[in-house]
Amino acid sequence: MAREFVSPANCPYYAKAELLADYLQTNLPSFRVHKITQHPDKWEQWLHDICETNGWEHRQCPIIWRELLDRGGKGQLLGGLNDFLEYVQQYYGITSMMLSEEMLHIAEENLQTYLEIVKEDEEIKSLIKPMQIWITSASVPICYHLIPLLANGEVFGMTTEISIHLLDTDQFKEILHGIVMEAEDMAFPLLRSISEHTNMDQAFIDADIIIVLDDVLLNLEVQSRENYIREVSEICQVYAPLIEKNAKSEVKVISSGKTFANLKATMLMTYGPSIRPENIIAIATSWESAAKAMLARKLNTIKDVIVWGNISGSNYTDLSHAKLYGYDCAIWGPPIFQRHLLNMIYDRYSTDLFLSKSTLGARVSRCTGMLPAHAVATVLRYWYQGSPSEEIISVGILSEGQFCIPEGIIFSMPVRFQNGNWEVVTELEINETTLEVLGRLSHELVQEKLVALKEINEMHPYEAEEDSTSSPNGFSAASPI
Repeated sequence: MAREFVSPANCPYYAKAELLADYLQTNLPSFRVHKITQHPDKWEQWLHDICETNGWEHRQCPIIWRELLDRGGKGQLLGGLNDFLEYVQQYYGITSMMLSEEMLHIAEENLQTYLEIVKEDEEIKSLIKPMQIWITSASVPICYHLIPLLANGEVFGMTTEISIHLLDTDQFKEILHGIVMEAEDMAFPLLRSISEHTNMDQAFIDADIIIVLDDVLLNLEVQSRENYIREVSEICQVYAPLIEKNAKSEVKVISSGKTFANLKATMLMTYGPSIRPENIIAIATSWESAAKAMLARKLNTIKDVIVWGNISGSNYTDLSHAKLYGYDCAIWGPPIFQRHLLNMIYDRYSTDLFLSKSTLGARVSRCTGMLPAHAVATVLRYWYQGSPSEEIISVGILSEGQFCIPEGIIFSMPVRFQNGNWEVVTELEINETTLEVLGRLSHELVQEKLVALKEINEMHPYEAEEDSTSSPNGFSAASPI
């Protein structure tokens, strides 16, 4: 059996019990002692918590109990110093004759040793600075599925510790608390800490990564699209200044969700002009994954499917650059052997119908957790560790005029990640049909931004007039694109 000794580090009675226990452990083969010291300032609360957990009544220091190892570690309370002395005298015929002066001296040494150990631990922890990840609207199912993906080491590497901060409103505090408890119970080695936050003033402190999961419940029968755009704009108007104020200068911001993913990224740039525009992206990988999966059921491994346009609005799934691997036919090659997908499809009309907005979009919109969480984790992994060689990934980024897309809007287009950065794959040949489609898709995003800027001007006409010069991101609160 093991005996547990717990006390404030400066308790003289603990010193007396400790030396007696050490003597017994040295001389008795089956006697084991486990000593725990607490800071004097934290002792009362710790004692209250341990007694409440085990149903004990004890108010002295130290507290001593037996761990019944053959009964699953169940604890049996012995009591304080006098109870322990009586127990030892009865079972082993041994007692302690330590003088009070010696007890005080050892207690002082114990406190000094405890403080030195705490200081050393803090210094070691300070050398390892965990990556600070903030997740907004953290009560949504996506967050629940995302946390294990972030904490298992595959996204940022097996040597990078992370701290996760869950941000939401007071009404979801209980949900956040449950997520925190479950994540702690999973004991991820790389998860330094996970915490819940409902105080907006403290949001995004020291953030390295911010994942924006906020959505609006889109129902055009209840209110107009313009009103929903206003809601999105108001959310970003709160977040962006806090990101500028509290987050690190190189913070990466990811916009995800079912509605207005592109617009959220655009408005964060608008309201947060000091945030690096290349560090704000919108996630289109859910559409990519769904399209690849639907095609792969009939063919095999598919890569380089491109999603153009408005991720949560009008977009285009482009197969003209897609490649097919491992296709079961008469000609075989090594694993890297590829074929152009469109050359292997006999019925292009059926395929386009298969991947239409009504079919593929309905599938993506029903996904509430795993798929969008996997999409966020995949893009973060590529951002920090690089995407597979030559593979194309669709991401919503700030347009600089590539592919004749208007500047100043967040538009989903093909990129590659390398060395912590991304670059647009501009060497692709785009046919006239695709260019025409991109023009139509751009129009929707331009109109969304114009509506959002109009709302800004109506809510803050004087501020808009003062800020009519272009910001570093190329946006102007008082002028259209």
